[in-house]
Amino acid sequence: MIDIGTLVNFHGVRGEVKILSSSDFTNERFAVGKTVTINNETYTITRYRKHKNFHMLTFDGVTNLNDVEHLKGHTVYQALDAIDIELPEGQYHYEDIIGCEVINLDNNETLGEVTSIIPTGSKDVFVVSDKYMIPNVDDFIKLIDIERKRIEIEPIEGLLDL
Repeated sequence: MIDIGTLVNFHGVRGEVKILSSSDFTNERFAVGKTVTINNETYTITRYRKHKNFHMLTFDGVTNLNDVEHLKGHTVYQALDAIDIELPEGQYHYEDIIGCEVINLDNNETLGEVTSIIPTGSKDVFVVSDKYMIPNVDDFIKLIDIERKRIEIEPIEGLLDL
């Protein structure tokens, strides 16, 4: 199971939930018929739409807010193999990047590991040990080695200033 988001709130009284995604390929992950697990309970998605920065889901068998109110604030999980998308060379799934060790090539210092990814629309930003924010740009990222869980960077001046 992988973390694909957090159930942050509700919309209306019929049990529609608001998900703040922490994953990629949300149209496929939240497609009608897919299942998610929240608080050790599995739900099948019957309706999906986007609203602002949220992914709005309705689940099979959920007819009112009382059915899902206890899930607020919980992480949304999905089976790792729930979607099967082949990526072109040089592109990666979020779960491949999260957990990678980040090395500063200027001094061979380990900066930490990627703890999350912020999608910005153009280029994702890797959050490293909740300390650094490294844009996924070829100017900085020199190597992504998924098998070794290693990312090598050459930072420009000011990139690593706290």
